[in-house]
Amino acid sequence: METRLGRRAILAKLAITPAATIAAAQAIPLAWSSTPVAGATQSPVTTLEIETDRTALLILDFQPRWLETLSDPHIVVERAAAALTAARAAGMLVAFCRVAFEAADYAAVPEGNIIFDAISRPVGALDDGNSDLEITPELAPRSSEKVIRKTRVSAFARTDLDEWLRAMEIDTLLLAGISTSGVILSTVCEGADLDYRLIVLQDACADTDPVIQQTLMQRVFPQRAEVATVEQIVDVFEKVLSPGS
Repeated sequence: METRLGRRAILAKLAITPAATIAAAQAIPLAWSSTPVAGATQSPVTTLEIETDRTALLILDFQPRWLETLSDPHIVVERAAAALTAARAAGMLVAFCRVAFEAADYAAVPEGNIIFDAISRPVGALDDGNSDLEITPELAPRSSEKVIRKTRVSAFARTDLDEWLRAMEIDTLLLAGISTSGVILSTVCEGADLDYRLIVLQDACADTDPVIQQTLMQRVFPQRAEVATVEQIVDVFEKVLSPGS
């Protein structure tokens, strides 16, 4: 906690990359509103405000078990690592979530839970302590950072995340994780209902299906969250370290 900076609001004007350029390069248009501008040659300049001591970065499910499902996991890990480095440098809180089961957790999964009934069989498949369920070394938590073990998709489900965030007076969350259609989607929906301000780091999230990735980033998340790139967030954080620039 002693590394956290005093309360301040950081304002930065960000020139949004044209949607057509992103679509061609990434097939993931950047969306800052619930109504993306079709065919626009230049998106409008927007202002992003982040109060660093009321904001936390959540690194979600970056575990080898799930990274192995991606065609090229190195890019998303690299972007998440950049966000993590910047958040730490800005003195922000960071928390990690990972899926892992203890013995009693298997019996608590009903057959009607389609996702976890499948991935938790046979018993032992998600045992806490399995090396491929640890957080990937490139994003290794520090001893002072919170790590949450979870047994459902959302970072909030059956965890103390909400209680901890409120105790820390956090009201804004930056989200990075895999998969976009799993932990990110579930956490966005639940986080919005819990009244958090949410900023999804689109290039620090990944999904096995690029069409789902694009649809969520462009059309679904903007109804509940802001969507930004890691580079844009890093630009804002740099204002914390160099307030006179």
